[in-house]
Amino acid sequence: MQRSQINDILAGAEAMIRAHDVALPPFANWSPGTFRDHAGTARHLIDARCGWDVTDYGAGRFDEMGLVLFTLRNGRLADLQAGRGMCYAEKLLIVREGQLSPMHTHALKAEDIINRGGGTLVVELFGSGDAGDFAPDRGVRLLTDGLWRDVAPGGRVNLAPGESVTLMPGDWHAFWAEGGDVLVGEVSTVNDDETDNIFREPLPRFAEIVEDVTPTRLLVSDYAATFGG
Repeated sequence: MQRSQINDILAGAEAMIRAHDVALPPFANWSPGTFRDHAGTARHLIDARCGWDVTDYGAGRFDEMGLVLFTLRNGRLADLQAGRGMCYAEKLLIVREGQLSPMHTHALKAEDIINRGGGTLVVELFGSGDAGDFAPDRGVRLLTDGLWRDVAPGGRVNLAPGESVTLMPGDWHAFWAEGGDVLVGEVSTVNDDETDNIFREPLPRFAEIVEDVTPTRLLVSDYAATFGG
């Protein structure tokens, strides 16, 4: 993806979030220079990979397969492993109409996916095999707004605004929006996008970026090169 494309996508994402009357924390609006000025006190944001993320999953077809995310807060894997401390994370996702987030699962993360407004969020589901692998013949039993529901292999859960689904590690899922773009909330255990995304087809989690212009916002994938660590 070109950086100019990412800048435009982020401008649209910020406008869409404001249109849903959601206020982001101050660091969401930091320029790269401001972020560098706050690097000392913002070390947790950097280490926890809080902030903006735009991906096309390496396919180069963002309008067809891609996602915009903003991680508001994220705990530490060490806390999760210890069973105490900051064991949670929260994100916002923007899913465009007809835009696929491809089939994947997580080894560690449990997550609530919540339609916060817009069109319908469609979640397609499969279960796991005994080794945690994708199982096309297995469905899942999961919670939708706190109620148990059995979903056949390849079944779909349609989430209207305000509705949610709870996904556990090993629940294979893909999702897209119908009837308009959707603002999605995600509440989960600690999030590790660098190692805990297992795709059915081999795909990179982060986009490869061509630096044709200066970034207006840093992405979480920029942090290592910008700040180290």
